[in-house]
Formats: sequence, structure tokens, C-alpha cells
Amino acid sequence: MKATAVAPGKTILVGEHFVVYGEPAVVMAIDRHVHVTVEDRVDRSLAITSDLGVTGTFIDDAYTAVKGGEGGRRVLEPIKTAAETVLTAFEEARGLTITVHSTIPPAVGLGSSGAVAVATVSAVGRLMGRDLSADDVIALSTAAETVVHRTPSGIDQAIATYGGVLVYQKAQGIIRLPTASAIPLVIGNTGIQRNTGVLVEGVRGKHDRFPEIMRVLNAAANHVSRQFIDALTRDALPQLGELMDINQGLLMAIGVSHEALDRLVYAARASGALGAKLTGAGGGGCMIALTTLDDRDRVAAALQRAGGTPIIAQKAERGVHSWIHA
Repeated sequence: MKATAVAPGKTILVGEHFVVYGEPAVVMAIDRHVHVTVEDRVDRSLAITSDLGVTGTFIDDAYTAVKGGEGGRRVLEPIKTAAETVLTAFEEARGLTITVHSTIPPAVGLGSSGAVAVATVSAVGRLMGRDLSADDVIALSTAAETVVHRTPSGIDQAIATYGGVLVYQKAQGIIRLPTASAIPLVIGNTGIQRNTGVLVEGVRGKHDRFPEIMRVLNAAANHVSRQFIDALTRDALPQLGELMDINQGLLMAIGVSHEALDRLVYAARASGALGAKLTGAGGGGCMIALTTLDDRDRVAAALQRAGGTPIIAQKAERGVHSWIHA
């Protein structure tokens, strides 16, 4: 008997970085997914295979590399942690074979690690016959995300669990936001992996050196997010695009964009996108372009000509789901 769980990736539509200082961010699940399949083993080991080209076995804290060398441990450790967290929570000791397949590029801000953690927790829970609530999945998957991000906000786990669109603000937590539009996007991947912590600390340094200016930028970001939320409820795509452009200007002002991102943003706008901006930490990673359904292919081709890898995406309404199979 096996259990499989599927969880979506994400994009931040507006509000990244400013969310650290209490402003709202809007996050959307996208139709790129992680699939995790688990089954029982006759021994007590955790044998994990990822389609990133890494396979290994854990027995307690001892790791044996099968494919990908000792460096593969860093890739598989969060998956091990997610599975062990569920086993420990229900006081079960059992071995598992875990197989991970993903269509979400890793380490570029699209929520890959959060989706892997959520899908692993859900699949292990399903195999054990446990009916995990959304709150259970988010809480249990946080341990795995801590291995990757040290102090995760919880946004990635929440959006992978619920799907759809969420608003996150420190003072209010997570609010689900019903929207009618598919919110068609073209994601442009620069292929440049970046360190989120370094970028966050760089912004913090600007807050220390220029507090008055940064307060003004934070207030502007707040207004952008508030108006973006309002436009989402009205399905006003052109206004959403304009607000994304303004948000990109604010992100450039605080120093988290990148030459490769800027090139893709301008290429998207020139090819007819309604708006475009980086998504996530910046410094590389991905940008997003809001388009009409008819214009997606043209924008994708422009991003490819500008040196990016285009990913056509839209809102994934459904969050994590799991099932038992033979």
C-alpha cells in the first residue's frame, strides 16, 4: 500500500520584503506541483529518492548516499525531517520509502521546499491513517522548512496547504482571499540561485541607515498591497498589473532586484504584459508577468529571447491533497 500527496508551488504577487516590517503580502498558489509517494519498509530506515538526482538512506542520523554523493544529504534532510516529525507526533516507529517528483524549480522563490514539506507530511499522515487538518499539516511541515530557511514565516507552508490566494500580515496572520480570476502569469526564471537571508539583511541595513526614507517606502508598499487586494476582489487585471509595476519600483529602490530580473521585467512589459515584477527574495530567482490569456505565449517568447526560462502558470485553487493506492 502506498500514499501519494500533491502540493502546489507559489508566487508572491505583491509585498515581499516589506512583509518583514509588518506590511501585507499577497501570495498565490500556482499550477506547478510536488508529488510525494510513501510506502512502508520492512526495516526502520528512511530511503528517499528525489528527481533532482539524489537518493540516500537515513538510519537515525546516519546517512548513506546511493546517488548524488554525500552532498545529497542537504537536499534530502528536510524530507527526512518532515517524515520523522509526523512519525514522532503520533509515536510511531516505522521505515519508509519516499519518492519525490517536482515540477517546481528549486531555490528560485517558487515555494519548492514548502511544497515538498507539506506533501511529505500529508502523504505520511495518509499512510498512517491519520486525518490531518490544514492546521496540523502547516504545523508539522514547519520543522522541515526550518531546516531550509531557519526562521520560515509560514507563508509557503500555508499556501501549499490551502491553495488559492492568501494575504499574510504579521499582525493578522494568514487570511484566505477568494478570487474569480485565474490570474494568468508568465514566470521568468533567471536560473540564478540566491541567498534569501543575505538579501533580507541588506534591506535591514537600509532601514538602519535611512529610517525615514524606509518608513515612506514601507507605507507606499502598504498602499500598493491594500489596493492590490481590492483590485483582486473586483477581478481588475489592468489595475493589478499597474500595481505590480509600482511594487517592482519599490523593490528596486530597496536594492533587491538584479540586472537579469530587470531585463526580463522590461521584456515582458514591452511584449504586452499588464505588469511585471520580481517575485520572492530577488537577487536572481524569478520574476512574474501578469497577462491576458491570449498574450501569454507572446510574453513567454519575449522572456526566452531575453535570456529567461518561461513558465506559463495560473492560480492553483486546490491545495495539498492525498490518497491511498496500491
